[in-house]
Amino acid sequence: MPAILLYGAAFLLYAALAFHFWRTRWRGSSAPRIARWERTAVLAPLALHTWLVYDMLLASQDLRFGFGHALSMMLWLAVIIYWVESRFLELEGMQAPVLALAAVCVPLPALFPGLASPSSAHSIELRLHLVLAMIAYGMFTIAALHALLMTLMEKRLHGGALAGPLAALPPLLTMEQLLFRVILAGFAFLTLTLVTGIAFSETLFGRAMKFDHKTVFAVSSWFIFAGLLGGRYFYGWRGRTALRWTLAGFLALLLAYVGSRFVLEVILRRGLV
Repeated sequence: MPAILLYGAAFLLYAALAFHFWRTRWRGSSAPRIARWERTAVLAPLALHTWLVYDMLLASQDLRFGFGHALSMMLWLAVIIYWVESRFLELEGMQAPVLALAAVCVPLPALFPGLASPSSAHSIELRLHLVLAMIAYGMFTIAALHALLMTLMEKRLHGGALAGPLAALPPLLTMEQLLFRVILAGFAFLTLTLVTGIAFSETLFGRAMKFDHKTVFAVSSWFIFAGLLGGRYFYGWRGRTALRWTLAGFLALLLAYVGSRFVLEVILRRGLV
């Protein structure tokens, strides 16, 4: 089957499920618990998405990994993390935004295929580095969505009781604990990403990692999340302070690769390395 049909099928399935969850959860005054068929239905576009990610990152001999590929893989991981989380917690407010973002991002590699990287970049080290980076991106994407939902919950609580899908979410304290677990896991993968990035630069170029804008944003994100985790451990940071740091760190991380790749590929027409 041509890849464009797989991209189209994954997009349509994600979009249909996002619309279903928006219509049944966000429009009403109450949010029913997720049914078994709904949880199973999410696996259909996720399976297609998994094949597409495997094909573009591991199966293809011509390595192309631009901003479209990065966003697609980020949301692929975000859907997986959400699906696993939802088996243990009621996360009724998250289906529609997660699946809608996945629908937007899954066809991006077909629309923006990027530029082929040189043969010297087709190494196990680079692919490992990319996988670790995208796992970190996926973790922090879920963390950012958690932070946005928590911000909305907090604002609604000041105006009265929660309603609709927000009422079906776990209490704010539980959401906060889950948020920091995801951030801690994402921080570990981000650390491994920076370490392998340094090792990859030494192996490929024979010199230390270049101190360019991508590195600046990635290291800035690492320090932001390190500061957030340190503030949480030593000073008990929570609430709006934690949410602002989470969103700031995610924005810096987004600019580190996705933003820089968009400029290099679309505007400057440069390859992966």
